[in-house]
Amino acid sequence: MLEILQYEFMRNALIAGMLASIACGIIGTYVVVKRIVFISGGISHSAFGGIGLGYLLGIDPIIGALFFTLASALGMGIVSKRTDLREDTVIGIIWATGMALGVIFLGLGPGYPPDPWGYLFGNILTVPRSDIIVMLILDAVIILIIFSLYKDFLALCFDEEFATVVGVPTERLYLVLLSLIALTVVVLIRVVGVILVIALLTIPAAISGQLTYSLKKMMIFSILLSAIFTTCGLWLSYVLDLASGAMIILVCFTVFLLSSLSKSLRSQRSYVHA
Repeated sequence: MLEILQYEFMRNALIAGMLASIACGIIGTYVVVKRIVFISGGISHSAFGGIGLGYLLGIDPIIGALFFTLASALGMGIVSKRTDLREDTVIGIIWATGMALGVIFLGLGPGYPPDPWGYLFGNILTVPRSDIIVMLILDAVIILIIFSLYKDFLALCFDEEFATVVGVPTERLYLVLLSLIALTVVVLIRVVGVILVIALLTIPAAISGQLTYSLKKMMIFSILLSAIFTTCGLWLSYVLDLASGAMIILVCFTVFLLSSLSKSLRSQRSYVHA
């Protein structure tokens, strides 16, 4: 494992994995507890529209994805809260439209269309220093907001109706949460890509939910698990010469499967002894 650290791109990849794990562990916990996995998927897939727009305008695609995911997240939240449209309908529309716009923007760009593979399925091995700086800034923003509004988010996730009654601005908090999911999606795009973001956002938090009922502990466990998964997946991709993003997700899934089986066996034993 240590020999891969002699390469700068591997060091950048490990740093990116650690930064992604922080955002993933914190926001993924809210996604799982609040049960908004589907809306998170809509936000992540809409990011492809921003990537295409970035190529079209000649700017960093990650910056394009940042603005596009934020706009999509706020659009989903406002439309679902203030109109009669069903939330899953709004999510599906924005999900598909974002992907379609990405394809159109890539086709309209000058010259030969760029290969979107790295953004669709991730390529952590190509993360440049500039993207690491962006990820670091986004992590800092996420941590600052969560630290400031932790109790409000706690009320929003576990009893939104009661929180509204006692005066908590739940709609605005919900929009802030969706915006934080958008920021996390941007952090994760380089690691696992638009298509696989939803898995890394939810699997570590789902495993953590099997270990503890404390929200803070779930976040800590999710961060640690995400860091382990990204490191192991990166090492396996290096050894086996396979796609890094896909290997990270397969590591996540394998551990989740083992964790679920272990919990099921423990429950059966408890039932038998009872």
